[in-house]
Amino acid sequence: MQKEHLKKLLDVAAGRIPADAVIKNCKVIDVYNGSITDGDIALCDGMIAGVGNYEGRIIYDGEGRYASPGFIDGHIHIESSYVSPEEIGRLLVPHGTTTIIADPHEIVNVCGIPGLNYMRNASERTALDIKFMLPSCVPATPFEHAGAVVDAKAMREPLKDERILGLGEYMNFPGIIHAFDSELEKLCVAKESGKLIDGHSPGIMGKDLNAYAAALVHTDHECSTLEEMNDRLSRGMYVLLRQGSACHNLRPLLKGVTSMNSRRCLLCSDDRQPKTIFEEGHIDNHLTICVEEGIDAFTAIRMASLNAAECYRLYDRGAIAPGLRGDIVLLDNLKNFKVEKVFIKGELVAEGGTYLLPVHKYDNTAVQGSFHVKDFSIEKLKMKLKSNYVHVIDIMPGGVVTGKGFAHISLDQNGEFIRDPNVDIVKIAVVERHQMTGNVATAFLRGYGIKHGAVALSIAHDSHNIITVGVSDEEIAFAVEKLIEQNGGIVLVRDGKVLESMPMPLGGIMSDQSGAWVDEKLTAIHETAFKELGISGSVEPVMTLCFMSLPVIPELKLTDMGLFDVTKFDFISVEA
Repeated sequence: MQKEHLKKLLDVAAGRIPADAVIKNCKVIDVYNGSITDGDIALCDGMIAGVGNYEGRIIYDGEGRYASPGFIDGHIHIESSYVSPEEIGRLLVPHGTTTIIADPHEIVNVCGIPGLNYMRNASERTALDIKFMLPSCVPATPFEHAGAVVDAKAMREPLKDERILGLGEYMNFPGIIHAFDSELEKLCVAKESGKLIDGHSPGIMGKDLNAYAAALVHTDHECSTLEEMNDRLSRGMYVLLRQGSACHNLRPLLKGVTSMNSRRCLLCSDDRQPKTIFEEGHIDNHLTICVEEGIDAFTAIRMASLNAAECYRLYDRGAIAPGLRGDIVLLDNLKNFKVEKVFIKGELVAEGGTYLLPVHKYDNTAVQGSFHVKDFSIEKLKMKLKSNYVHVIDIMPGGVVTGKGFAHISLDQNGEFIRDPNVDIVKIAVVERHQMTGNVATAFLRGYGIKHGAVALSIAHDSHNIITVGVSDEEIAFAVEKLIEQNGGIVLVRDGKVLESMPMPLGGIMSDQSGAWVDEKLTAIHETAFKELGISGSVEPVMTLCFMSLPVIPELKLTDMGLFDVTKFDFISVEA
Protein backbone atom coordinates (compact mmCIF):
# COMPACT_ATOMS: atom_id res chain seq x y z
CA MET A 1 0.00 0.00 0.00
CA GLN A 2 1.34 3.41 -0.95
CA LYS A 3 1.61 6.10 1.73
CA GLU A 4 -1.11 8.33 0.25
CA HIS A 5 -3.58 5.42 0.23
CA LEU A 6 -2.72 4.54 3.80
CA LYS A 7 -3.22 8.16 4.88
CA LYS A 8 -6.61 8.27 3.18
CA LEU A 9 -7.65 5.02 4.87
CA LEU A 10 -6.65 6.34 8.29
CA ASP A 11 -8.39 9.67 7.67
CA VAL A 12 -11.62 7.87 6.78
CA ALA A 13 -11.30 5.50 9.74
CA ALA A 14 -10.82 8.44 12.11
CA GLY A 15 -13.77 10.30 10.60
CA ARG A 16 -11.68 13.19 9.29
CA ILE A 17 -12.89 12.75 5.71
CA PRO A 18 -15.93 11.03 4.18
CA ALA A 19 -15.65 7.41 3.08
CA ASP A 20 -15.85 6.39 -0.59
CA ALA A 21 -19.01 4.52 0.35
CA VAL A 22 -20.90 3.63 3.49
CA ILE A 23 -23.24 0.70 4.09
CA LYS A 24 -25.64 2.14 6.67
CA ASN A 25 -28.14 0.56 9.02
CA CYS A 26 -26.55 -2.91 9.34
CA LYS A 27 -26.36 -5.62 11.93
CA VAL A 28 -22.62 -6.24 11.63
CA ILE A 29 -21.54 -9.80 12.42
CA ASP A 30 -18.38 -9.85 14.52
CA VAL A 31 -16.78 -13.25 13.89
CA TYR A 32 -14.03 -12.53 16.41
CA ASN A 33 -16.35 -12.07 19.41
CA GLY A 34 -19.39 -13.97 18.16
CA SER A 35 -21.60 -10.93 18.50
CA ILE A 36 -23.60 -8.42 16.46
CA THR A 37 -23.10 -4.65 16.36
CA ASP A 38 -25.60 -2.16 14.96
CA GLY A 39 -23.86 0.43 12.80
CA ASP A 40 -22.39 1.54 9.49
CA ILE A 41 -19.51 0.09 7.50
CA ALA A 42 -17.15 2.65 5.96
CA LEU A 43 -15.35 1.68 2.75
CA CYS A 44 -12.20 3.25 1.34
CA ASP A 45 -10.23 2.18 -1.74
CA GLY A 46 -11.76 -1.29 -1.58
CA MET A 47 -11.03 -1.74 2.12
CA ILE A 48 -12.99 -1.48 5.33
CA ALA A 49 -12.08 1.70 7.19
CA GLY A 50 -14.25 1.12 10.22
CA VAL A 51 -17.56 0.13 11.78
CA GLY A 52 -19.55 2.81 13.59
CA ASN A 53 -21.22 6.03 12.52
CA TYR A 54 -19.85 7.23 9.18
CA GLU A 55 -20.67 9.43 6.21
CA GLY A 56 -19.64 8.77 2.64
CA ARG A 57 -19.97 9.95 -0.95
CA ILE A 58 -22.08 6.88 -1.81
CA ILE A 59 -24.64 5.55 0.64
CA TYR A 60 -26.07 2.03 0.60
CA ASP A 61 -29.00 1.35 2.90
CA GLY A 62 -28.53 -1.99 4.62
CA GLU A 63 -32.19 -1.86 5.71
CA GLY A 64 -31.39 -3.61 8.96
CA ARG A 65 -29.89 -6.67 7.28
CA TYR A 66 -27.07 -8.76 8.70
CA ALA A 67 -23.66 -7.84 7.31
CA SER A 68 -21.41 -10.87 7.08
CA PRO A 69 -17.84 -11.28 5.88
CA GLY A 70 -17.73 -12.57 2.31
CA PHE A 71 -17.89 -16.34 2.03
CA ILE A 72 -14.82 -18.39 1.10
CA ASP A 73 -14.95 -21.82 -0.55
CA GLY A 74 -11.87 -23.60 0.74
CA HIS A 75 -11.54 -26.07 -2.12
CA ILE A 76 -13.23 -26.19 -5.52
CA HIS A 77 -12.48 -27.42 -9.03
CA ILE A 78 -13.92 -24.82 -11.40
CA GLU A 79 -13.72 -27.29 -14.27
CA SER A 80 -16.15 -29.63 -12.53
CA SER A 81 -18.81 -26.94 -12.90
CA TYR A 82 -18.21 -27.31 -16.66
CA VAL A 83 -17.87 -23.53 -17.08
CA SER A 84 -14.99 -21.07 -17.43
CA PRO A 85 -13.54 -19.00 -14.56
CA GLU A 86 -15.38 -15.88 -15.73
CA GLU A 87 -18.66 -17.77 -15.70
CA ILE A 88 -18.12 -19.38 -12.29
CA GLY A 89 -17.85 -15.85 -10.92
CA ARG A 90 -21.23 -14.94 -12.37
CA LEU A 91 -22.73 -18.07 -10.77
CA LEU A 92 -21.19 -17.91 -7.29
CA VAL A 93 -20.94 -14.23 -6.38
CA PRO A 94 -24.73 -13.66 -6.08
CA HIS A 95 -24.70 -16.38 -3.40
CA GLY A 96 -22.28 -14.39 -1.25
CA THR A 97 -19.08 -16.12 -2.31
CA THR A 98 -16.31 -13.58 -2.63
CA THR A 99 -13.22 -15.84 -2.65
CA ILE A 100 -12.58 -19.38 -3.81
CA ILE A 101 -9.50 -21.56 -3.46
CA ALA A 102 -9.45 -23.26 -6.85
CA ASP A 103 -7.46 -26.35 -7.74
CA PRO A 104 -7.17 -26.44 -11.57
CA HIS A 105 -6.13 -30.07 -11.40
CA GLU A 106 -8.42 -31.10 -14.24
CA ILE A 107 -7.31 -28.63 -16.92
CA VAL A 108 -3.64 -29.00 -15.98
CA ASN A 109 -3.91 -32.77 -16.37
CA VAL A 110 -5.20 -32.12 -19.88
CA CYS A 111 -3.14 -29.11 -21.00
CA GLY A 112 -0.26 -28.78 -18.53
CA ILE A 113 1.05 -25.38 -17.38
CA PRO A 114 -0.62 -23.60 -20.36
CA GLY A 115 -3.91 -24.75 -18.82
CA LEU A 116 -2.95 -23.18 -15.49
CA ASN A 117 -1.96 -19.97 -17.26
CA TYR A 118 -5.32 -19.85 -19.02
CA MET A 119 -7.16 -20.24 -15.72
CA ARG A 120 -5.09 -17.50 -14.07
CA ASN A 121 -5.66 -15.07 -16.92
CA ALA A 122 -9.38 -15.84 -17.22
CA SER A 123 -9.81 -15.41 -13.46
CA GLU A 124 -8.85 -11.75 -13.80
CA ARG A 125 -12.10 -11.19 -15.73
CA THR A 126 -14.42 -11.74 -12.75
CA ALA A 127 -15.12 -9.90 -9.50
CA LEU A 128 -14.80 -13.21 -7.65
CA ASP A 129 -11.31 -13.42 -6.14
CA ILE A 130 -9.93 -16.72 -7.39
CA LYS A 131 -6.86 -17.98 -5.61
CA PHE A 132 -5.16 -21.09 -6.96
CA MET A 133 -3.39 -24.16 -5.71
CA LEU A 134 -0.82 -25.64 -8.09
CA PRO A 135 -1.87 -29.20 -8.99
CA SER A 136 0.49 -31.56 -7.19
CA CYS A 137 -0.28 -34.77 -9.04
CA VAL A 138 -0.10 -34.46 -12.82
CA PRO A 139 -0.73 -37.22 -13.65
CA ALA A 140 -2.62 -38.14 -10.48
CA THR A 141 -0.80 -41.48 -10.38
CA PRO A 142 1.69 -43.34 -12.59
CA PHE A 143 -1.14 -45.70 -13.52
CA GLU A 144 -2.77 -43.66 -16.28
CA HIS A 145 -1.82 -41.36 -19.14
CA ALA A 146 -2.58 -37.68 -18.73
CA GLY A 147 -2.02 -34.79 -21.11
CA ALA A 148 0.98 -33.49 -19.21
CA VAL A 149 3.57 -34.17 -16.55
CA VAL A 150 4.26 -31.52 -13.91
CA ASP A 151 7.30 -32.48 -11.86
CA ALA A 152 9.14 -30.61 -9.11
CA LYS A 153 11.21 -28.63 -11.60
CA ALA A 154 8.09 -27.45 -13.44
CA MET A 155 6.56 -26.30 -10.16
CA ARG A 156 9.21 -23.76 -9.22
CA GLU A 157 8.15 -20.92 -11.52
CA PRO A 158 4.36 -21.08 -10.94
CA LEU A 159 4.86 -21.16 -7.15
CA LYS A 160 6.42 -17.70 -7.37
CA ASP A 161 2.99 -16.27 -8.27
CA GLU A 162 1.30 -14.78 -5.19
CA ARG A 163 -2.08 -15.95 -6.52
CA ILE A 164 -0.89 -19.54 -6.09
CA LEU A 165 -1.11 -20.37 -2.42
CA GLY A 166 0.50 -23.80 -2.51
CA LEU A 167 0.23 -27.33 -3.85
CA GLY A 168 -3.22 -28.70 -4.59
CA GLU A 169 -4.65 -31.82 -3.02
CA TYR A 170 -1.88 -34.40 -2.75
CA MET A 171 -3.70 -37.43 -4.08
CA ASN A 172 -0.61 -39.58 -4.36
CA PHE A 173 -0.68 -40.24 -0.64
CA PRO A 174 1.24 -43.54 -1.00
CA GLY A 175 4.04 -41.54 -2.61
CA ILE A 176 4.29 -39.36 0.49
CA ILE A 177 3.78 -42.17 3.00
CA HIS A 178 6.50 -44.29 1.38
CA ALA A 179 8.78 -41.27 0.81
CA PHE A 180 9.20 -41.62 -2.94
CA ASP A 181 11.93 -39.35 -4.26
CA SER A 182 9.68 -37.68 -6.83
CA GLU A 183 7.16 -36.72 -4.16
CA LEU A 184 9.80 -35.57 -1.69
CA GLU A 185 11.17 -33.25 -4.35
CA LYS A 186 7.75 -31.67 -4.88
CA LEU A 187 7.21 -31.25 -1.15
CA CYS A 188 10.60 -29.61 -0.76
CA VAL A 189 9.87 -27.15 -3.58
CA ALA A 190 6.64 -26.13 -1.84
CA LYS A 191 8.38 -25.73 1.52
CA GLU A 192 11.23 -23.72 -0.01
CA SER A 193 8.62 -21.43 -1.56
CA GLY A 194 6.86 -21.02 1.78
CA LYS A 195 3.66 -22.43 0.31
CA LEU A 196 0.93 -24.68 1.73
CA ILE A 197 0.11 -28.29 0.82
CA ASP A 198 -3.49 -29.44 0.47
CA GLY A 199 -4.32 -33.02 1.35
CA HIS A 200 -6.34 -35.92 0.01
CA SER A 201 -6.16 -39.04 2.18
CA PRO A 202 -9.42 -41.04 2.23
CA GLY A 203 -9.25 -44.05 4.53
CA ILE A 204 -5.68 -43.40 5.71
CA MET A 205 -5.13 -43.94 9.44
CA GLY A 206 -2.58 -44.79 12.09
CA LYS A 207 1.10 -44.53 11.29
CA ASP A 208 0.38 -43.94 7.60
CA LEU A 209 -1.61 -40.85 8.56
CA ASN A 210 1.22 -39.79 10.86
CA ALA A 211 3.61 -39.96 7.93
CA TYR A 212 1.24 -37.99 5.73
CA ALA A 213 0.78 -35.30 8.39
CA ALA A 214 4.52 -35.22 9.12
CA ALA A 215 4.99 -33.85 5.59
CA LEU A 216 3.01 -30.84 6.90
CA VAL A 217 0.04 -31.54 4.68
CA HIS A 218 -2.19 -28.69 5.76
CA THR A 219 -5.76 -29.76 4.96
CA ASP A 220 -8.03 -32.64 4.00
CA HIS A 221 -11.46 -32.47 2.34
CA GLU A 222 -11.92 -36.24 1.91
CA CYS A 223 -13.24 -37.09 5.39
CA SER A 224 -16.43 -39.11 5.29
CA THR A 225 -16.58 -40.29 8.92
CA LEU A 226 -16.18 -38.61 12.30
CA GLU A 227 -13.23 -40.90 13.02
CA GLU A 228 -11.40 -39.65 9.93
CA MET A 229 -12.24 -36.06 10.82
CA ASN A 230 -10.98 -36.33 14.40
CA ASP A 231 -7.86 -38.22 13.34
CA ARG A 232 -6.86 -35.35 11.06
CA LEU A 233 -7.78 -32.60 13.49
CA SER A 234 -5.67 -34.24 16.19
CA ARG A 235 -2.70 -34.24 13.82
CA GLY A 236 -2.93 -30.50 13.26
CA MET A 237 -4.68 -30.55 9.90
CA TYR A 238 -7.60 -28.35 8.90
CA VAL A 239 -10.67 -30.33 7.86
CA LEU A 240 -12.79 -29.04 4.99
CA LEU A 241 -16.41 -30.12 5.33
CA ARG A 242 -17.55 -30.92 1.80
CA GLN A 243 -20.97 -30.46 0.26
CA GLY A 244 -20.79 -30.75 -3.51
CA SER A 245 -22.86 -32.11 -6.35
CA ALA A 246 -21.29 -35.56 -6.05
CA CYS A 247 -20.23 -35.89 -2.40
CA HIS A 248 -22.39 -34.88 0.55
CA ASN A 249 -20.28 -35.13 3.69
CA LEU A 250 -21.33 -31.93 5.45
CA ARG A 251 -24.28 -33.16 7.53
CA PRO A 252 -22.54 -36.28 8.90
CA LEU A 253 -19.37 -34.38 9.77
CA LEU A 254 -21.17 -31.48 11.46
CA LYS A 255 -22.05 -33.92 14.25
CA GLY A 256 -18.37 -33.84 15.16
CA VAL A 257 -17.97 -30.04 15.17
CA THR A 258 -17.59 -28.71 18.73
CA SER A 259 -16.67 -25.47 20.42
CA MET A 260 -13.21 -26.94 20.92
CA ASN A 261 -12.45 -27.87 17.29
CA SER A 262 -14.65 -25.61 15.15
CA ARG A 263 -11.84 -23.15 14.44
CA ARG A 264 -10.04 -25.87 12.48
CA CYS A 265 -13.07 -26.57 10.29
CA LEU A 266 -13.82 -24.98 6.92
CA LEU A 267 -16.55 -25.30 4.28
CA CYS A 268 -15.95 -26.39 0.70
CA SER A 269 -17.82 -27.72 -2.31
CA ASP A 270 -15.06 -29.53 -4.24
CA ASP A 271 -17.37 -30.06 -7.25
CA ARG A 272 -20.47 -27.91 -7.79
CA GLN A 273 -22.48 -28.17 -11.00
CA PRO A 274 -24.62 -25.26 -12.27
CA LYS A 275 -27.81 -27.21 -11.55
CA THR A 276 -26.84 -27.51 -7.88
CA ILE A 277 -25.90 -23.83 -7.73
CA PHE A 278 -29.19 -22.71 -9.31
CA GLU A 279 -31.34 -24.99 -7.14
CA GLU A 280 -29.47 -24.96 -3.81
CA GLY A 281 -26.87 -22.22 -3.91
CA HIS A 282 -23.27 -22.38 -2.81
CA ILE A 283 -21.72 -21.58 0.59
CA ASP A 284 -25.03 -19.93 1.57
CA ASN A 285 -26.53 -23.42 1.26
CA HIS A 286 -23.72 -24.88 3.38
CA LEU A 287 -24.53 -22.33 6.09
CA THR A 288 -28.21 -23.25 6.00
CA ILE A 289 -27.30 -26.90 6.49
CA CYS A 290 -25.00 -25.99 9.39
CA VAL A 291 -27.80 -24.21 11.25
CA GLU A 292 -30.26 -27.02 10.47
CA GLU A 293 -27.79 -29.43 12.08
CA GLY A 294 -27.57 -27.38 15.26
CA ILE A 295 -24.44 -25.32 14.62
CA ASP A 296 -24.89 -21.74 15.80
CA ALA A 297 -24.82 -19.08 13.08
CA PHE A 298 -21.62 -17.43 14.33
CA THR A 299 -19.69 -20.70 14.21
CA ALA A 300 -21.09 -21.48 10.78
CA ILE A 301 -20.17 -18.06 9.33
CA ARG A 302 -16.75 -18.28 10.93
CA MET A 303 -16.14 -21.62 9.14
CA ALA A 304 -17.16 -19.90 5.89
CA SER A 305 -14.95 -16.85 6.37
CA LEU A 306 -12.37 -16.33 9.11
CA ASN A 307 -11.34 -19.98 9.42
CA ALA A 308 -10.81 -20.29 5.69
CA ALA A 309 -8.89 -17.01 5.51
CA GLU A 310 -6.57 -18.05 8.32
CA CYS A 311 -6.13 -21.55 6.93
CA TYR A 312 -4.95 -20.21 3.57
CA ARG A 313 -3.03 -17.28 5.08
CA LEU A 314 -5.33 -14.72 3.49
CA TYR A 315 -4.94 -12.30 6.36
CA ASP A 316 -6.53 -9.43 4.44
CA ARG A 317 -10.06 -10.89 4.67
CA GLY A 318 -12.35 -13.18 6.63
CA ALA A 319 -14.00 -10.60 8.91
CA ILE A 320 -15.56 -7.15 8.95
CA ALA A 321 -12.85 -5.09 10.61
CA PRO A 322 -10.68 -2.02 9.86
CA GLY A 323 -7.93 -2.60 7.30
CA LEU A 324 -9.46 -5.73 5.74
CA ARG A 325 -10.86 -6.10 2.23
CA GLY A 326 -14.36 -4.79 1.69
CA ASP A 327 -15.81 -8.26 1.01
CA ILE A 328 -19.25 -8.02 2.59
CA VAL A 329 -22.52 -9.91 2.22
CA LEU A 330 -25.90 -8.52 3.31
CA LEU A 331 -28.20 -11.29 4.55
CA ASP A 332 -31.91 -11.27 5.24
CA ASN A 333 -31.59 -13.74 8.10
CA LEU A 334 -29.31 -16.23 9.80
CA LYS A 335 -31.39 -19.33 9.07
CA ASN A 336 -31.56 -19.75 5.31
CA PHE A 337 -28.96 -17.02 4.73
CA LYS A 338 -30.76 -15.36 1.84
CA VAL A 339 -28.25 -13.06 0.14
CA GLU A 340 -29.46 -9.58 -0.83
CA LYS A 341 -26.28 -7.66 -1.70
CA VAL A 342 -22.65 -8.63 -2.25
CA PHE A 343 -19.67 -6.27 -2.10
CA ILE A 344 -16.20 -7.29 -3.25
CA LYS A 345 -13.36 -4.86 -2.53
CA GLY A 346 -15.99 -2.30 -1.60
CA GLU A 347 -17.86 -2.51 -4.91
CA LEU A 348 -21.47 -3.63 -5.16
CA VAL A 349 -21.20 -6.60 -7.53
CA ALA A 350 -24.44 -8.54 -6.97
CA GLU A 351 -27.93 -7.68 -5.81
CA GLY A 352 -31.10 -9.71 -5.49
CA GLY A 353 -29.44 -12.82 -6.91
CA THR A 354 -28.08 -11.04 -10.00
CA TYR A 355 -24.44 -10.50 -10.93
CA LEU A 356 -24.13 -6.82 -11.83
CA LEU A 357 -20.92 -6.73 -13.87
CA PRO A 358 -20.41 -7.52 -17.58
CA VAL A 359 -18.72 -10.81 -18.41
CA HIS A 360 -15.89 -10.57 -20.94
CA LYS A 361 -14.26 -13.91 -21.74
CA TYR A 362 -10.49 -14.35 -22.02
CA ASP A 363 -9.06 -15.95 -25.17
CA ASN A 364 -9.31 -19.74 -24.69
CA THR A 365 -7.32 -20.88 -27.72
CA ALA A 366 -4.60 -22.38 -25.51
CA VAL A 367 -6.97 -25.02 -24.08
CA GLN A 368 -8.74 -26.07 -27.27
CA GLY A 369 -7.93 -29.02 -29.54
CA SER A 370 -7.08 -31.57 -26.85
CA PHE A 371 -8.04 -34.81 -28.64
CA HIS A 372 -5.22 -37.07 -29.82
CA VAL A 373 -6.72 -40.56 -30.15
CA LYS A 374 -4.78 -43.23 -32.03
CA ASP A 375 -6.38 -46.04 -34.06
CA PHE A 376 -9.60 -46.40 -32.09
CA SER A 377 -11.88 -49.11 -33.42
CA ILE A 378 -14.55 -51.47 -32.19
CA GLU A 379 -11.98 -54.27 -32.19
CA LYS A 380 -10.20 -52.61 -29.26
CA LEU A 381 -13.28 -53.19 -27.12
CA LYS A 382 -12.93 -56.98 -27.43
CA MET A 383 -11.93 -58.72 -24.18
CA LYS A 384 -11.24 -62.38 -25.12
CA LEU A 385 -11.80 -63.66 -21.59
CA LYS A 386 -10.90 -67.19 -20.52
CA SER A 387 -13.03 -67.23 -17.37
CA ASN A 388 -16.61 -66.14 -16.84
CA TYR A 389 -15.93 -65.25 -13.17
CA VAL A 390 -14.92 -61.59 -13.17
CA HIS A 391 -14.22 -58.55 -11.03
CA VAL A 392 -16.94 -55.89 -11.20
CA ILE A 393 -16.78 -52.19 -10.35
CA ASP A 394 -19.77 -51.74 -8.02
CA ILE A 395 -21.33 -48.28 -7.87
CA MET A 396 -22.01 -47.26 -4.28
CA PRO A 397 -24.85 -44.79 -3.62
CA GLY A 398 -24.19 -41.23 -2.47
CA GLY A 399 -20.56 -40.72 -3.45
CA VAL A 400 -17.63 -41.69 -5.64
CA VAL A 401 -16.35 -44.65 -3.64
CA THR A 402 -16.86 -47.94 -5.49
CA GLY A 403 -17.00 -51.53 -4.33
CA LYS A 404 -14.92 -54.49 -5.46
CA GLY A 405 -17.52 -56.93 -6.69
CA PHE A 406 -17.54 -60.34 -8.31
CA ALA A 407 -19.92 -61.92 -10.80
CA HIS A 408 -20.45 -64.82 -13.16
CA ILE A 409 -21.15 -63.59 -16.69
CA SER A 410 -21.95 -65.23 -20.03
CA LEU A 411 -19.30 -65.52 -22.74
CA ASP A 412 -19.47 -66.54 -26.39
CA GLN A 413 -17.05 -68.99 -28.02
CA ASN A 414 -14.52 -66.16 -28.50
CA GLY A 415 -14.52 -65.17 -24.86
CA GLU A 416 -16.62 -62.06 -25.52
CA PHE A 417 -19.15 -60.74 -23.03
CA ILE A 418 -22.81 -61.53 -23.67
CA ARG A 419 -24.93 -58.99 -21.81
CA ASP A 420 -27.97 -60.30 -19.95
CA PRO A 421 -30.70 -57.60 -20.09
CA ASN A 422 -32.00 -58.85 -16.74
CA VAL A 423 -28.67 -58.35 -14.99
CA ASP A 424 -27.32 -54.88 -14.31
CA ILE A 425 -23.77 -55.53 -15.52
CA VAL A 426 -22.39 -53.74 -18.58
CA LYS A 427 -19.05 -53.12 -20.25
CA ILE A 428 -17.13 -49.96 -19.37
CA ALA A 429 -14.13 -48.71 -21.34
CA VAL A 430 -11.49 -45.98 -21.09
CA VAL A 431 -9.87 -44.67 -24.29
CA GLU A 432 -6.60 -42.72 -23.99
CA ARG A 433 -6.84 -39.30 -25.70
CA HIS A 434 -3.65 -37.39 -24.90
CA GLN A 435 -0.46 -39.24 -25.82
CA MET A 436 -1.50 -41.24 -28.91
CA THR A 437 -0.81 -44.49 -27.06
CA GLY A 438 -3.78 -46.26 -28.63
CA ASN A 439 -4.68 -47.61 -25.17
CA VAL A 440 -8.21 -48.91 -24.65
CA ALA A 441 -8.99 -50.68 -21.36
CA THR A 442 -12.23 -52.52 -20.60
CA ALA A 443 -13.93 -53.87 -17.48
CA PHE A 444 -17.41 -54.38 -16.02
CA LEU A 445 -19.68 -51.96 -14.19
CA ARG A 446 -22.65 -52.81 -11.96
CA GLY A 447 -25.28 -50.43 -10.61
CA TYR A 448 -25.38 -47.89 -13.45
CA GLY A 449 -28.64 -49.33 -14.74
CA ILE A 450 -28.25 -48.55 -18.44
CA LYS A 451 -30.62 -50.64 -20.58
CA HIS A 452 -30.18 -49.12 -24.04
CA GLY A 453 -27.48 -47.34 -26.04
CA ALA A 454 -24.29 -45.88 -24.62
CA VAL A 455 -22.79 -42.83 -22.90
CA ALA A 456 -19.34 -41.38 -23.65
CA LEU A 457 -17.58 -38.56 -21.77
CA SER A 458 -14.23 -36.81 -22.04
CA ILE A 459 -14.64 -35.82 -18.38
CA ALA A 460 -13.00 -38.68 -16.52
CA HIS A 461 -11.16 -37.80 -13.33
CA ASP A 462 -8.35 -37.20 -13.10
CA SER A 463 -6.59 -37.60 -16.42
CA HIS A 464 -9.75 -36.99 -18.43
CA ASN A 465 -9.41 -39.68 -21.01
CA ILE A 466 -12.59 -40.85 -22.71
CA ILE A 467 -14.79 -42.99 -20.49
CA THR A 468 -17.76 -44.83 -21.91
CA VAL A 469 -20.35 -47.42 -20.97
CA GLY A 470 -23.00 -49.13 -23.05
CA VAL A 471 -25.07 -52.20 -23.77
CA SER A 472 -22.98 -53.36 -26.74
CA ASP A 473 -19.62 -52.79 -28.39
CA GLU A 474 -21.40 -51.24 -31.37
CA GLU A 475 -23.17 -48.64 -29.24
CA ILE A 476 -19.98 -47.87 -27.28
CA ALA A 477 -17.86 -47.47 -30.41
CA PHE A 478 -20.42 -45.17 -32.03
CA ALA A 479 -20.57 -42.97 -28.89
CA VAL A 480 -16.78 -42.68 -28.75
CA GLU A 481 -16.54 -41.75 -32.43
CA LYS A 482 -19.19 -39.04 -32.07
CA LEU A 483 -17.49 -37.68 -28.95
CA ILE A 484 -14.20 -37.33 -30.83
CA GLU A 485 -15.99 -35.61 -33.71
CA GLN A 486 -17.43 -32.92 -31.41
CA ASN A 487 -14.06 -32.39 -29.67
CA GLY A 488 -15.16 -33.63 -26.29
CA GLY A 489 -17.89 -33.24 -23.72
CA ILE A 490 -20.84 -35.60 -23.33
CA VAL A 491 -22.63 -37.83 -25.87
CA LEU A 492 -25.66 -40.10 -25.40
CA VAL A 493 -26.51 -42.50 -28.24
CA ARG A 494 -29.00 -45.24 -29.03
CA ASP A 495 -29.43 -47.40 -32.12
CA GLY A 496 -26.85 -45.52 -34.12
CA LYS A 497 -28.25 -42.06 -33.38
CA VAL A 498 -27.06 -39.23 -31.13
CA LEU A 499 -29.89 -38.52 -28.69
CA GLU A 500 -28.26 -35.72 -26.74
CA SER A 501 -24.84 -34.10 -26.48
CA MET A 502 -22.96 -31.22 -24.91
CA PRO A 503 -19.72 -30.06 -26.57
CA MET A 504 -16.95 -28.96 -24.21
CA PRO A 505 -14.26 -27.30 -26.34
CA LEU A 506 -12.13 -26.11 -23.39
CA GLY A 507 -9.87 -29.08 -22.84
CA GLY A 508 -12.81 -31.40 -23.44
CA ILE A 509 -13.94 -30.67 -19.87
CA MET A 510 -15.43 -27.14 -19.90
CA SER A 511 -18.03 -25.36 -21.97
CA ASP A 512 -17.48 -21.88 -23.38
CA GLN A 513 -21.17 -21.12 -22.86
CA SER A 514 -23.09 -19.65 -19.92
CA GLY A 515 -23.96 -21.50 -16.75
CA ALA A 516 -27.63 -21.32 -17.71
CA TRP A 517 -26.87 -22.97 -21.06
CA VAL A 518 -24.84 -25.70 -19.37
CA ASP A 519 -27.64 -26.29 -16.87
CA GLU A 520 -30.22 -26.57 -19.65
CA LYS A 521 -28.06 -29.06 -21.57
CA LEU A 522 -27.33 -31.12 -18.47
CA THR A 523 -31.03 -31.25 -17.63
CA ALA A 524 -31.78 -32.56 -21.12
CA ILE A 525 -28.93 -35.08 -20.83
CA HIS A 526 -30.23 -36.35 -17.49
CA GLU A 527 -33.77 -36.70 -18.80
CA THR A 528 -32.55 -38.57 -21.86
CA ALA A 529 -30.31 -40.80 -19.76
CA PHE A 530 -33.20 -41.85 -17.54
CA LYS A 531 -36.01 -42.04 -20.13
CA GLU A 532 -34.23 -43.23 -23.28
CA LEU A 533 -31.25 -45.17 -21.93
CA GLY A 534 -32.93 -46.48 -18.78
CA ILE A 535 -30.12 -45.43 -16.46
CA SER A 536 -31.03 -45.91 -12.80
CA GLY A 537 -32.88 -42.98 -11.23
CA SER A 538 -30.65 -43.31 -8.14
CA VAL A 539 -27.54 -42.58 -10.23
CA GLU A 540 -26.32 -39.18 -11.41
CA PRO A 541 -25.47 -40.34 -14.95
CA VAL A 542 -22.64 -37.91 -15.70
CA MET A 543 -20.97 -37.34 -12.34
CA THR A 544 -21.10 -41.02 -11.44
CA LEU A 545 -19.50 -42.17 -14.68
CA CYS A 546 -16.77 -39.53 -14.71
CA PHE A 547 -15.46 -40.76 -11.35
CA MET A 548 -15.22 -44.42 -12.38
CA SER A 549 -11.68 -43.81 -13.65
CA LEU A 550 -10.33 -42.02 -10.54
CA PRO A 551 -7.53 -44.29 -9.26
CA VAL A 552 -7.09 -42.56 -5.91
CA ILE A 553 -10.51 -43.27 -4.39
CA PRO A 554 -11.32 -46.86 -3.39
CA GLU A 555 -11.96 -49.48 -4.36
CA LEU A 556 -11.97 -50.50 -8.04
CA LYS A 557 -11.44 -48.02 -10.89
CA LEU A 558 -10.60 -48.28 -14.59
CA THR A 559 -7.81 -46.28 -16.25
CA ASP A 560 -6.55 -46.44 -19.83
CA MET A 561 -3.96 -48.93 -18.58
CA GLY A 562 -6.37 -51.39 -16.97
CA LEU A 563 -8.50 -52.31 -13.95
CA PHE A 564 -7.01 -50.73 -10.83
CA ASP A 565 -7.41 -51.86 -7.22
CA VAL A 566 -6.96 -48.68 -5.17
CA THR A 567 -6.60 -50.59 -1.90
CA LYS A 568 -3.69 -52.62 -3.31
CA PHE A 569 -2.59 -49.62 -5.41
CA ASP A 570 -1.96 -51.95 -8.31
CA PHE A 571 -3.62 -53.35 -11.40
CA ILE A 572 -5.63 -56.55 -11.25
CA SER A 573 -7.05 -58.82 -13.91
CA VAL A 574 -10.65 -58.44 -15.02
CA GLU A 575 -10.92 -62.17 -14.52
CA ALA A 576 -11.32 -63.05 -10.86
